[in-house]
This record gives sequence, structure tokens and C-alpha cells, in this order.
Amino acid sequence: MHQPSEGQATQTPPLPLVQKWHERRLSRLTLRILGINVLALGILLGGLLFLDQYREGLIEAKIAALEIEGGIMAGAIGAGAVAGPPGGRRLDARVSADFLRRLVRPRRTWALLFDGRGLVMVDSRRLGAAGRRVEMLPLPTPDSDFPAIEFLARWAEWLARTMPGWESYPPYREQLELRALYGEELGYALAGHIASSVRETQDGDLIVSVAMPVQRFKRVLGALVLTADGADIQQSVRELQLAIGQVFLLALGVTVLLSLYLAGTIVRPIRQLAAAAESVRRRPRQRAAIPDFSSRRDEIGELSAVLGNMTAALYDRLEAIEAFAADVAHEVRNPITSIRSAVETLERQPEPAQQQRLMAIIADDVQRLDRLIGDIADASRLDAELARAEAFPVDLEALTRTLIEVEHQEDGPDIELEIAAERAGAYVVPGLEGRLGQVLRNLLDNAVSFSPPGGAIELDVRRQLDRVRVIVSDQGPGLPEDKLEAIFERFYSERPEGEAFGRHSGLGLSISRQIIEAHGGAIWAENRHDADGTVVGARFTVELPV
Repeated sequence: MHQPSEGQATQTPPLPLVQKWHERRLSRLTLRILGINVLALGILLGGLLFLDQYREGLIEAKIAALEIEGGIMAGAIGAGAVAGPPGGRRLDARVSADFLRRLVRPRRTWALLFDGRGLVMVDSRRLGAAGRRVEMLPLPTPDSDFPAIEFLARWAEWLARTMPGWESYPPYREQLELRALYGEELGYALAGHIASSVRETQDGDLIVSVAMPVQRFKRVLGALVLTADGADIQQSVRELQLAIGQVFLLALGVTVLLSLYLAGTIVRPIRQLAAAAESVRRRPRQRAAIPDFSSRRDEIGELSAVLGNMTAALYDRLEAIEAFAADVAHEVRNPITSIRSAVETLERQPEPAQQQRLMAIIADDVQRLDRLIGDIADASRLDAELARAEAFPVDLEALTRTLIEVEHQEDGPDIELEIAAERAGAYVVPGLEGRLGQVLRNLLDNAVSFSPPGGAIELDVRRQLDRVRVIVSDQGPGLPEDKLEAIFERFYSERPEGEAFGRHSGLGLSISRQIIEAHGGAIWAENRHDADGTVVGARFTVELPV
């Protein structure tokens, strides 16, 4: 395996995309939105599994109704279907049958009358009514017009039966002897108590029974057992299951459509933004248009605006780098050309005086080139430093006083400092003290360079609302009115009279504006005029937020 040699730069390959988003028919974000919304509907579907309490309530209501019905029948039989002497009262089978025929007919209930020994006296299923037998017909099972809903209800019912909380009942065996079938309830009834039971057939249908004592003056003469099928209970539960199933399927359809719509409004613009970002990565020299979704007024709109601004800044930076590289090549070529010309002339110049003059030109160009390379290096690393460095509070009043003390130690014009009386901390701004000091020092150096002999420099620090202004004014010749913005361009140099060419690289004011704008401030230049409108100097203003 090839290992890079020492000092050899290694290039990190670009990270591959996890999966090409344009190849996926259904995005993962769409699946997540759909899954979360459908999961909420699962709670509604889970309600199908917890209908046991509802069914138990219907069973209890059924038992209560049978108890009321049985109490009426037992009371009527005990009062009017009794024969025999007072000491040996017993139930009359013929009269009791006539009572049951009249009472059972409208209620579709199976009634059994037992005597005091537990033997069947009357069976309502064997009673004739106008030549016909009384039969119990099961209620029809509700069906749905939608097979999916019917299947969902049956599946939920089967699943509910398998859950631990589902109430199971003893089996109903119709082939047994009636006394054996209802033996437990019959024993309670003959003892003077009311008993009830619920049984389940092989088909899952419920059979509800109630046993009532038949009494005459608190003496138990027999027992009445009323039995009814639970088809109406099953029908009510099934209807509720179908209703929940219909609501679930309807809600599921609406949820899926709304989820797909919502996901589309999120995924589609994100895909477009990702495609535009990928285009920027693949073709950095061609300006790619970032889709504008700022009209949405949401986070995606903010994202598109930020990406658009970032991309525009990236392209501007690339163009600035190219222009800067071209300007650097041009500026470096001038001293190199001068040095080459001097060296070639030096070889053909025998006179020592001329050689000395050429050597001075070479030394001056070398110094100029060294200064130019230093300023270029400073400008190149400025962006990275401003982006990484952490801002701290900087007191501009203390900073300007320190700079003036340094200037006063050197020969130069007087500097007058004017600071308005403000509360403590009024001139504190967030930033990098070294870089802000570099800006103010550069402005003072320019003012010193353009000041005439005996001139003065005014430095004013003032507070205006939430901004701090530092104004540097000189008494020099001023600036060309059409160059008030051009002086902040790179490699622009406006030299005072008598100054040697190449002393300034033309990057000072450009670097100063770059530093101030990185601090969220502004810097500009203007001329000072007297009452007659004559230019009497230049004024540079630096404005920073407190």
C-alpha cells in the first residue's frame, strides 16, 4: 500500500452521498412522516382489541333485563298458578303453562319452570300457540358492504379473543339434560336466591340464563329459568367493530394523503435545494441558481434564503480570489521587472557610481516586494482568523489613547483627542482588539503621511445610540471626489507628494474595511471643507455596534 512521503500533502476524497436522492421513489423523510401519522391511528385500531368491557356491560344489561322479566313471571305464577290446600301448596302445571304462554310470547325468551324437586314442569318451547310452536330465531349478523372492513372486524375479534384480558365462558351443551345443564343456577333458585350464568356455544355465540325462585308467602314452590341468546350483544359489538373499522380506514386514507402532501411540501424543495448544492459542488465556476422558497415564510424558506446568500457569497469569494490572484501577480511583477532590469543593466555598467545607484534601486524594490508579500499574506489569512477567533469586549477609548501615546513617542504632527463624557463602558464593542487596533493605526498612519508640516490630526470618539464612531481627520490635500470608494479597493494607492513609490502596498484600507465589516460595522471616507467649500483635509469614519 502506497504511503505518502514526509511533507507530502494528502487530499481527502469527497464524502460520497449516502444514497442518490433522485433515485429513490419514496424518500425516507416521507416514510417517517407517514409512519408517525399512521402510528397515531394505530391507537384507534387498538380500540378494537379492548371491547371486552363494552361486551361485559351489554351482558350485565341483558342479565338485568332477564331478572326483571323473570321477576314479573315468577311473581305472576306464584300468585295465580298455585293449587292445593294451604298446608300443601304446589304449582299447577296447566295454569303455569297458560301463564308462560302469555308472558313469553312477545319476548322471544325460552322459559323453563321447575317444581320444588327440580323437575321440569313447563318448557316454553313445547307450548303451542294457534297450532305453532314458540321458537327463538337468532338475530342476523351485521355485514359490511366493504370486505376490507369485514375482514378487519373479524381479525380484531379473533385477536381480542387471544389476549389475556378476554373473558371466556363455560361451554353451552344443549344435548345435556335440562336439570344437569342448569343445575347450578337451579340449586340457587330453589334455595330462594337469584342466579345467573353466561355460556358460550361452539360458534362463539353467548347464551344468558337467569334462575328465579317462584314463591308463595316466602315459601319456594319452584324455580323459573329464563334463557336468551346473546345475538344482540354480538351484533352490538360487531356493529361497533365495523364502525371503528370504517372510521379507521377513512382516517387512514385521509392521513396517508395528507402525509404524502405534507411530505411533498417538505421533501420536494429539499431535493431541489440538494440538487442545486450538488451542482455548485460539481461546477463551482458556473453560477448555479439556488431555488428561492422565501415566499413560504417557514424554515425551508429560511433555508433557501440562507443557501442562496451562502452560494452568492461563495461565488463572490471565488471571483474575489481570482481577481486578488491577478492583482497580486500584477503587483509582484512590477518590482520583479524592475529588479531584472537593474540586474541586466548592472552587468553592463562599469562605472561604480552607476552600479551603486542600480544596487540602491534593487534594494528598494526588494524592500517593496518584501512589504508587498507581507501585506498579501496578512490579507490572505485575515478571513480565516476573523472566522475562527472569538470576540471579546474592546474599549475603544482606552485603545485610542494607547495608540496616541505610541504616535507621540515618534516625530510627527500633533494628535488631538476628543472624547465626549459618557458613562463607563459606553465605548465598549465586541471584537478583536488587535485587529481593531490595526485599523486605527492604519488610519493614523495615513493621516500622518498626508498631513502638511505643522498640521494637526483630530481623533474624535463619540457614541450615537447603539453605535460607536471613531473619526480621524487630517489637514492634508484631501481625496479625489470620484475616488472616495476606490481607495478601499485592493492595491489602490494614493501617494502624498514627495513620498517614494512603493512605500505603501495599497492593501491597508482594503484590509481595514474587511476587518470592520467582519465586526458588523462600516468605514467610509469624505473630504473636509471650510466655509468657502474649499477642501481642507480628509476624514475617515469607523462605526461599530456596541
